[in-house]
Amino acid sequence: MQANIAIGLLETSSIAKGVESLDAMCKAAGIKPETAQPISKGKYIIIISGPVGEVESSMAKGAEIAGDTVVAKNIIRNIHSGVLSALNKKVKAGGRLEAIGMVETKEALPAVFAADAAAKAAFVHVCEVNTGKGTGGKGYFTVMGEVGAVRTAVSAGVKAVGEDAVVSRIVIPNAHEHLAQIIGRQ
Repeated sequence: MQANIAIGLLETSSIAKGVESLDAMCKAAGIKPETAQPISKGKYIIIISGPVGEVESSMAKGAEIAGDTVVAKNIIRNIHSGVLSALNKKVKAGGRLEAIGMVETKEALPAVFAADAAAKAAFVHVCEVNTGKGTGGKGYFTVMGEVGAVRTAVSAGVKAVGEDAVVSRIVIPNAHEHLAQIIGRQ
């Protein structure tokens, strides 16, 4: 299901410029910061949410302030609600554990694009979308559901960002029950 809101993603090569950009972004429009944190290699990532127009205005101001420190900037319109809920946290899922899928990306922000495409492609539960915290700057997302749906979701996620952006992808059918604790289930 789509959340009918947009998210903006801004990555800078400077932590200080990232913080300054976030301040300007918050002042420029009615957005909500979802994530703002330094990641490896001295980079800073910002993910904001809100109505499309507000996110666009805020992103324009953030990129202006960040100047030549901008590494990447993108907007995802109508982000899947499951992706937004799982952004940098684990979301518990009930029911029987049938299959787990994961896509690991070379950089932090492509994981968000991949997770959004995966969630829109198949009926899966998005367990987590990690944007570089504790990963050395890599990103990843984890989904679970029926085996066929998980395979479809993982393929769609990889296709959305391209093979060159992906470190690894896995689909584990009939996953062991101990994995439930690792991926965030009870």
